[in-house]
Amino acid sequence: MNTSDWIGRKVAGWLPVSKADKAKAQTAADAKQPKPSASASALSSTSAPVTSAARTTRERLDAKLRRKEEALSPRVLRRTLTELQAIVDPGVSEVEGGRRAKGVAQWYSKATPQERQDCWLLMSEQFAPDATKVKAAREHYEAAMGTPDEGVAEIRMRKALVSPRTRLLQRFAVFPEGMRFLVDLRAELLPALKGNKRVLALEAELENLFTTWFDVAFLELRRISWDSPASLVEKLIKYEAVHDIKSWGDVKNRLDSDRRCYGFFHPRLPDEPLIFVEVAFMDEIASSISPLLDESAEAVDLSKAKTAIFYSISNTQTGLKGVSFGDSLIKRVVETLRADFPKLKTFATLSPIPSFRPWFGRHAARMLEATPEKMRTQLGRAVGFEPPAVEHVMSALDQITTLPERSVLRQWLLGCAAHYLGKELTDERPTDPVARFHLGNGARVEHIHWGADLSPKGLRQSHGLMVNYLYDLRKLDRHREMMAQGKIPVSGDVEGLYF
Repeated sequence: MNTSDWIGRKVAGWLPVSKADKAKAQTAADAKQPKPSASASALSSTSAPVTSAARTTRERLDAKLRRKEEALSPRVLRRTLTELQAIVDPGVSEVEGGRRAKGVAQWYSKATPQERQDCWLLMSEQFAPDATKVKAAREHYEAAMGTPDEGVAEIRMRKALVSPRTRLLQRFAVFPEGMRFLVDLRAELLPALKGNKRVLALEAELENLFTTWFDVAFLELRRISWDSPASLVEKLIKYEAVHDIKSWGDVKNRLDSDRRCYGFFHPRLPDEPLIFVEVAFMDEIASSISPLLDESAEAVDLSKAKTAIFYSISNTQTGLKGVSFGDSLIKRVVETLRADFPKLKTFATLSPIPSFRPWFGRHAARMLEATPEKMRTQLGRAVGFEPPAVEHVMSALDQITTLPERSVLRQWLLGCAAHYLGKELTDERPTDPVARFHLGNGARVEHIHWGADLSPKGLRQSHGLMVNYLYDLRKLDRHREMMAQGKIPVSGDVEGLYF
């Protein structure tokens, strides 16, 4: 029996005993033990629990006994490490390494969350670069700088920094379901980072590899229509993140002949859109989401359409967080639409403002202080308290759907939204995540619309406001340059809303 066969057969045996089996074994063991005396029981109940710092995987591998909080015993941990090391054995082929990785993936799929975390720790702490080689390569590079040997020294340092972990993850990607396994693994890993910094190296390695593997050069742009396979349409329903799809009639409306939906696909995930965009065609820029989602609306004459509205863009894979291909999707879709519909002149979004209401709740007092005296007086009259306090204004905004068109409350809230989208920065980038995406792609803030999304979700996110981001193909580079200087590009219409 070769090593690979031995590993494959032993995987199940290496897993810890299930809780149910443990309970049965413990019950049987307890029956054979004499009952403790009353004094012993009292001592046990009053003693403080024993606590200790979490051990490194090296300490656990060298140990004999498992601590209470540890999922895998030292014996199982050693065998699991042996199995992982066998995957990157330089003496085996890529195919064999992939086969061994598949065996680990099958074990992992049945492991408990705690056992999976132990596997992450092994990958992070036992497959790091060789510190001695890294130090020697760095010293060689520093000494060679400015000499003819600098290039050779750089190559040596690059090789020293390549960790065995990289090779391990690459071999997981060999077997057919391997890419799916790695993407799901990172999706599960990301929420654990805040409480477990020891697995940061594994997460960073995965993100770095995904940035290469999911480069747009390897992605295929495909149209998703009502004639696409039902399994693909179902995934569209599952992953829609902006405007929930409520029925098959709803999804049919979005995929009808007068609409377009495009997605990026990876060859190793052929039936799974990584990101998709939904497009509607109109004569002018949309100011409300309702007509776009109206299933009874008449079909648009595509031969006369002048404006393409991107009204929903959804990422589907949590495990690919930080891997940016959305900007490339917009560019590719614009190129495709211009080729198919030469009369199209305007490309814009109708986007949610998902973080506006939470931000507004925290900064309403600051915005009220920045409001001109005349408008503040008008606000006081509108809410019945002069001078108006934050709680008075916020209470009045609870009745937002009934406010008249010329209400000063409407004007004030639009001004706050304009400030939020056009001036608020976090780490020198737009505070709103959707704004950050589109403005980073070269768009500008064009219009802010009142009552554009009065759904419960729209009211919860932004008091029903929505925004157009305009993609002026002649000014994309200029807008990016403005963003690099910390200035958000906005239209005159939005500037006019500032206090």
